[in-house]
Amino acid sequence: MRRLGRVVLGGIAALVLLLVVATAWTARPGDPALYPTSEPDAETVLLVSHGWHSGIVLRRETVTGEGAGAALRNVATRFRDFSALEFGWGEARFYRATPTLAAFDWRLALGALFTPGGSDGVIQVVGLERPARDSFPSADIVPVRISRAGLARLLARLEASLKLTKNQPVDLGPGLYGPSLFYEANGRFLYSNVCNHWAASLLDAAGVPTNPVLDTHPLGLLLDLRWRAGAEPLALPAD
Repeated sequence: MRRLGRVVLGGIAALVLLLVVATAWTARPGDPALYPTSEPDAETVLLVSHGWHSGIVLRRETVTGEGAGAALRNVATRFRDFSALEFGWGEARFYRATPTLAAFDWRLALGALFTPGGSDGVIQVVGLERPARDSFPSADIVPVRISRAGLARLLARLEASLKLTKNQPVDLGPGLYGPSLFYEANGRFLYSNVCNHWAASLLDAAGVPTNPVLDTHPLGLLLDLRWRAGAEPLALPAD
């Protein structure tokens, strides 16, 4: 029995060591020419964690800036009545069927993560009628201040995430909550490229240091932003 216990403990220690090595090996240093920035006209974007999924919130007028193309300009026009937009990417079937953790379906989740070659992706765009903290009172929200050049690169990567048909994004119908729409997306969803990796990749394009291993889960992404990017979350509303 003791021998079995030692084997189990040894296996756990090996897994922990492997995780530490993988985390250190895959860390992306960011671009110090872009982030952090002291520019007076720097843009603040918001990383929003909903517990199982994370997205990025941008001011609507920002979405049409340098780096944007036909897809984002079309989206900005569709959501012209809103001051800010939340963008989230995920697997087409699982994302659209999972508005909350209560709706979580393990079969859909496992299919999304382990389908050979990955599954189709979708992007949800949500128009925010109020500030992000008021719109998502229970979410973890991290403001990240990025340079104008970093913002242009972020928008270019976001633009590339939207699939175009006849030079226009493809509307798939209502989203999960609020005034929202799903759009066809580029990219394949699988265990090594989940929604949180996508959100992190937008920040990575802006020069923010990220880590694919940590960023697999929203909690790891939040810790990564705090430890390596110095970005602190907004306080939760008082009860």
